Amino acid sequence: MKDAFIKINNPQEEIRMEVKIAEEQQNTLLRRREIRFEVEHSQTKGTPSRLEIRNKLAEVLKTKPELVFVKRVETKAGTMKAIGQANAYETVEQAKLLEPPYIIARNTPQEKKEKTEEKAEAPKKKIEAPEKTEQPPKKE
Repeated sequence: MKDAFIKINNPQEEIRMEVKIAEEQQNTLLRRREIRFEVEHSQTKGTPSRLEIRNKLAEVLKTKPELVFVKRVETKAGTMKAIGQANAYETVEQAKLLEPPYIIARNTPQEKKEKTEEKAEAPKKKIEAPEKTEQPPKKE
């Protein structure tokens, strides 16, 4: 198991979380590493965000954060331990081909999300339905 610590910026105190790689498999066909991890977050006062976990996993795996996509993070009830799954790709293009759009959106930093939403919100023309005309009743 690989262990790593991260300090989360908190104005009151420095908080650490521990990330352990429980299982790592190389998928050569899809050109990615499939990772199962555990996060011990007893000092963070809650489950860490996907972006914090993503950055720490990238550091542990010695890769760029843009290539790591956290698929699932789940905290067991009553504990301060979260388990999750992530994929680390060789290239960004490969990740965009294989990961669903909702996973890519969840792993995108907030600033980038706002910029892409602004581009998507181009002025849309309002299409009006044609007016209904009354038709005479059918004669049988």
